[in-house]
Amino acid sequence: MPKVSASTLESLRKTLAEDATLDLNFLFLSVAACLIATCGLLLDSPAVIIGAMIVAPLMLPLRGLALGALEGDIDLFQRSGLCISAGTVVAVGLSLAIGSIADIPATEFNGEILSRTQPNLVDLAIALTAGAVGGFAKIRPKISDALAGTAVAVALMPPLCVVGLSLSQGSWVAARGSFLLYLTNLLGIVLACMVVFVWGGYYVENSRITRAFSYTLLLTAPIVVPLSISLAQLLRQVQLQSTLRSILVNQTITVGQQVELLGTRVEWQPRPVHVYLQVRARPSAPVTPKQVFEVEKLVEERLGQRFILVFQVENFDEVRSENLFELTVPMPIERRMQDRKDSNDWDKVKKGEVAPETLEPSDGEPASEALTGDENERETLEIPELSEDSIEPTEPLDVTP
Repeated sequence: MPKVSASTLESLRKTLAEDATLDLNFLFLSVAACLIATCGLLLDSPAVIIGAMIVAPLMLPLRGLALGALEGDIDLFQRSGLCISAGTVVAVGLSLAIGSIADIPATEFNGEILSRTQPNLVDLAIALTAGAVGGFAKIRPKISDALAGTAVAVALMPPLCVVGLSLSQGSWVAARGSFLLYLTNLLGIVLACMVVFVWGGYYVENSRITRAFSYTLLLTAPIVVPLSISLAQLLRQVQLQSTLRSILVNQTITVGQQVELLGTRVEWQPRPVHVYLQVRARPSAPVTPKQVFEVEKLVEERLGQRFILVFQVENFDEVRSENLFELTVPMPIERRMQDRKDSNDWDKVKKGEVAPETLEPSDGEPASEALTGDENERETLEIPELSEDSIEPTEPLDVTP
């Protein structure tokens, strides 16, 4: 492979050493990026998280770490490692403090947080791509470092903040997953930067290249196993959820015809797996426990795995214009007493001066029965059909103040 001149290599080394300096600039940007990213995660706001990507300085020492490992430069490697370690501690500590103050339970974590607790091989591919962009931007002066910084920061600062938020709520599983994502991204970025530096001719001896790649691959290999398992589980869950929805809609009367399936949510942690079905049903045709049991049996027969189905039912009713001609209104007691012979006697009854049993209604019915009748009794109103000729125009109202 063609090598650059010694002066060019030395210039790159000095530049990366300056980027890997643990000073006030680096600490201030790390704190600011952590605050922005943590707030964005709590608010479930991708736009705010992007703001943290722009100012995060973690990409600066990573390229120095890659070149130091590639050339065996102990001083550059140590400076870069110290800088990365300081940024990591600051991000985790600050996000842990914010998480303790916000005190949002781990069960209420939103999608932006949860998406960073289950890394897989796709995340490693993203890290490799981001690292390649960061290394290429450094050896090609015409490419802005801000572009590379955004690409790299998206893979580093948010996972560290999720680690702190998870630790603040004692969620060790989520913290472990997000820290695995951070390590995946860190090693992937360093490995990709090393490849780009070698491709660009920024190396000294071939023997050092082999040793550096061997060590980096040796550190990266252990995380490939859990990432592969996680990816396989993710693909299986997606396929299983799609098959489950198809069975419920196409092969069951309860879900396919009786109710309308609005959405599904699967919780894979408990055993057996819990499937929450958001459905809409009529009050006249409710979902019964027996129906749920029969659907569970069918799903178990088709998939060979037991699921707990939980129907979250939303009742609804339809209202049509035809219902206008079947309107009913309540008939109050006062309405029943309007036809009595002597309205003065009715006034006396209301005042308690005369007992209702002493009154005689005009239709011969005892007044006491009329007074104590069912107040919910209703009468049907006959509404005549309307036509254009039967509607008389009215003059507009004068609303002038």
